[in-house]
Amino acid sequence: MQLPPGFVDELRGRVSLAQIAGRRVSWDPRKSNAARGDWWAPCPFHQEKTASFHVDDAKGFYYCFGCHAKGDVLDFVRETENVGFMEAVERLAADAGMQMPAADPVAAARAAANTGLVEAMEAAVRFYRAQLTGARAGEARAYLERRGLAAATIEGFEIGYAPDGRTVLIEHLKAKGFDLGKLVEAGLAGKPDQGSAYDRFRNRIMFPIRDARGRAIAFGARAIAPGQEPKYLNSPETPLFDKSRTLYNAGPAGAAARKAGTVVVTEGYMDVIALARAGIAHAVAPLGTAITERQLEMLWKLAPEPVVALDGDTAGLNAAHRLIDLALPHLGAGRSLRFAILPPGQDPDDVVKAGGKAAIEAVLADSKPVVDLLWTRETEGQVLDSPERRAALDARLRGHVGRIADPTLKAHWEAEIRARRAALFAPAGRPAAEVRPGRPFQPGLRAGAGKRGRGRGDQAVPQYSFAPAVPATRNSLLAKGADGLAEERVRESVILAGCLHHPDVALRFEARLERLAFRCPDLEEVRRALLSALADAPDTGDLARVADMVRARLGRDPTAELALNGRLGAAAHLRPTAEAELVARAIEEELDRHAALSGRAAEVREATADVEADADDGLTLRVRAAAEAEHATYTRPFADDGTDTGLEGPEFLSVIRASEALLARKPRRR
Repeated sequence: MQLPPGFVDELRGRVSLAQIAGRRVSWDPRKSNAARGDWWAPCPFHQEKTASFHVDDAKGFYYCFGCHAKGDVLDFVRETENVGFMEAVERLAADAGMQMPAADPVAAARAAANTGLVEAMEAAVRFYRAQLTGARAGEARAYLERRGLAAATIEGFEIGYAPDGRTVLIEHLKAKGFDLGKLVEAGLAGKPDQGSAYDRFRNRIMFPIRDARGRAIAFGARAIAPGQEPKYLNSPETPLFDKSRTLYNAGPAGAAARKAGTVVVTEGYMDVIALARAGIAHAVAPLGTAITERQLEMLWKLAPEPVVALDGDTAGLNAAHRLIDLALPHLGAGRSLRFAILPPGQDPDDVVKAGGKAAIEAVLADSKPVVDLLWTRETEGQVLDSPERRAALDARLRGHVGRIADPTLKAHWEAEIRARRAALFAPAGRPAAEVRPGRPFQPGLRAGAGKRGRGRGDQAVPQYSFAPAVPATRNSLLAKGADGLAEERVRESVILAGCLHHPDVALRFEARLERLAFRCPDLEEVRRALLSALADAPDTGDLARVADMVRARLGRDPTAELALNGRLGAAAHLRPTAEAELVARAIEEELDRHAALSGRAAEVREATADVEADADDGLTLRVRAAAEAEHATYTRPFADDGTDTGLEGPEFLSVIRASEALLARKPRRR
């Protein structure tokens, strides 16, 4: 069977050798470098324990330093699966989503007819380069000099000049033995249905476009005469050139990207050349179109997190948003993007001219992740002053996150969006502990249940110490917490255990769960997995599977850790058989306690800072109010079964007095 021209090359470009080989080997994390596409593993072709099998994913080749096996992705499939060439092609085509061509004698004839196209393109490259030094190219040389292109840059990028004549190139290549039909097929010449052939490029500066294998496959041309349109002109689609699958400078940038650990994406070839002049050789550009899915795959083969440099004007930002929408379903570990927004009205060449390499490197270093641009697009300039508008925002954000296919990345996005949403909708003056999940919690004073005394006017308040804990408390789980968060661990475990056993109740409190920030890192992980599962449950219509979804997201069963090794297993409201309303009341009470404790801790921290800054006397009232809110959550039973995990009254009283003593040390104004 004869394959169409370029089919095998396209297949090699679409599949990742590291992904294919990864099905057969276990990569050595100590020697491998994913950012550089450099992978090491024990060889699949001979028995060994050391990692001597090497894959260069960017180049698409493997080599074993032990048995000296080597080849590309087709060779790997043939050797490991014991199949022939065509069967290996078929299997890889299925992985890449490419349809195998049917046996076609016309395709075989076409392949033979395409012979000589690359040779014609290379001959044109040499001709255009030679013309740049001629007398007719004075204006072209002057333009390149104004752009600051030195002779070494012109030589390195093989820049040339197409003379202003109707058939100058045609006559030159025909004299070299090339057929006119080949020149038309290669995109070098045009021929109307009626009339004679003509040179496609005239009076233009020529930029050769090469594929990843280094073959000249097309040209980009820049007009130099005033009023000459279009300003930039690329070769048409040909058997060699598909602009949706090509990146300018992909070959040279590949080697530089492996050293730099990233690749920069610019808007055009002049931007690539400007960055190269500044010493940034790992830059590529699409060819007059928005970035396509195929080009995204090419970029991720060069680097796991390409940096897209775009103009800061409206058109540039719109291009960034279109790319984000295209990329979302394909994002994953080692497949991300960042965006460097240039100053409005400036391209990379302008930035380099104004500030040199340091200026453009500063712009690239300040690049933003995908989530930043998506969040800004959905919230900037929005008036979210009603529940309906906030619900519309939630719907849009859920829609974007729902397009992410990678489950792990999706969970991280959900957590990030949840944190940003909580901060956006936080009421003025609300304690940050409840509205910023993921924010490090600053330790405050502990609190428990009981009554507290009242101050008497302006009398000096004595400094109290914490009341000693009774023996029962010293032996409790709260006192024995190894991480210093025993009380919080109990409360947070109670909330999560009830929610996992009763997902329908958890769904009722989803908004409050989103605003919480658990202090125990392992339980915070469970909370985020629970919220992620609840977000998907309405779509699947199966709330009963929420616990299974949480286990899948965590990679473990959290039941034992939430039961605190059996210490809370006897609580009636935690049992799967408990009545929904009993569970709902218990969870609501614990949510209230959590909010009150977090709020008072935040007030005490703020009050401490204000005391040091000699702020106003309203601090005492603020701390008292926060403590009263906390105390109120302890004055009713934990649940109808009489369970109560609050601290003893004397301990709670000592906390309140210690807080007031702190404020009493503040000197009063006169």
